[in-house]
Amino acid sequence: MRVFSIFFLVLIGTFIIDQNIKNIFVEGYYRAGECIDLELHYNKGVAFSMFAFLGPYLKWIQATLVVGILFFIFKEGYLKRYAFPAGLLIGGALGNVYDRFIHGGVVDYIAWHCGFNFAVFNFADIAIDLAVVIILIMVYFFPEKNSGMKTETK
Repeated sequence: MRVFSIFFLVLIGTFIIDQNIKNIFVEGYYRAGECIDLELHYNKGVAFSMFAFLGPYLKWIQATLVVGILFFIFKEGYLKRYAFPAGLLIGGALGNVYDRFIHGGVVDYIAWHCGFNFAVFNFADIAIDLAVVIILIMVYFFPEKNSGMKTETK
């Protein structure tokens, strides 16, 4: 129950923070900077606007992927070890999918242009990237110990 609570609270917290920040930009906030502009963009595709040609089908594809990832996390028992990063990942993903259904595209607002123009992104994207980094660190630097499984010797 504790593990599910961590997962659920991180998921809900990530989603709420993401949607509240996006709402500020949807209502008209804008700030130009030397390297970063905070300005509203609607991304009809995924990273770097890829797959925008899928149009309204993209939101259904992404919603299906999120449900599939949730099913996999619960079925394979990964929630016990990865509750926090899984909450970040699913919370961010749901925030972006929600945008597609409500706004017709993902609400992005952080535009990096220092030295080169980078993709415009948002809090949900940062949460998803952070989740992946945490999972990779846990897998490669803190591997799970064998749970007392006996190996056969011949």
